[in-house]
Amino acid sequence: MKINGKTIVITGGASGLGAATASYLVTEKGARVALFDLKADEGHALAETLGADKAFFQTVDVTDAASVQAAVDATTERFGTIHVCINCAGVPMPAKILDREGKAMALEKFKTVIDINLVGSFNVMSKCAEQMAKNPPENEEERGVVINVSSGAAYEGQIGQAAYGSSKAGVIGLNMPAARELGRLGIRVNAIAPGLFRTPMLESLGDKAIASLTQMVEAPKRMGDMREFAHLCAFMIENAYLNGETIRLDAASRMQAK
Repeated sequence: MKINGKTIVITGGASGLGAATASYLVTEKGARVALFDLKADEGHALAETLGADKAFFQTVDVTDAASVQAAVDATTERFGTIHVCINCAGVPMPAKILDREGKAMALEKFKTVIDINLVGSFNVMSKCAEQMAKNPPENEEERGVVINVSSGAAYEGQIGQAAYGSSKAGVIGLNMPAARELGRLGIRVNAIAPGLFRTPMLESLGDKAIASLTQMVEAPKRMGDMREFAHLCAFMIENAYLNGETIRLDAASRMQAK
């Protein structure tokens, strides 16, 4: 699918990988973006920077059906339709199954991570797909593209990532059934499992922690640049034969147990 002039919904679009991807797709590829996030100040600021004709922000709780539907409706009213959905919204919320006193993790904490990372991705994907299915097909085959964001933790989750790893493994499990069902409508579904990227969240850990984490990266031995993630999103949109796949973007890194 050609990106120029297309409307792209990005959850978690106000910061981190989502914001970097929005900026890249607008400035480098000529897309229009709808930024879905709870971070209103950052979201409005980014939309203003990108330009009112190219971007707008909606305060969205991805776990709430009505909130997402309202944002999807606002997007179609503003830009006419939706062509691509990129689900970057997510939370880590690390916690061990048993704490230092041997007490079980609060179930609500586990459920919160699953709700945001997995249920939220499905919520936005399904509502965007409903709109995509109405699009006239490009090249007689493509009506839309969905990119869900998983993680290396889906494969090698660390101690304390039981909830996070489960949620991100669920994103991978969603890929194939969604690709098979929606593919008949001309909608492709893929996922990215990023490794360690130099996001604001990672930067907050400090230089010592970043240096330690970098030792787990193989080659190139550095944190990923957020534009490299954005570039992969663009490739997934543009390559019409890529469907039902999860691509690990991690410089061959494999996280240790802790």
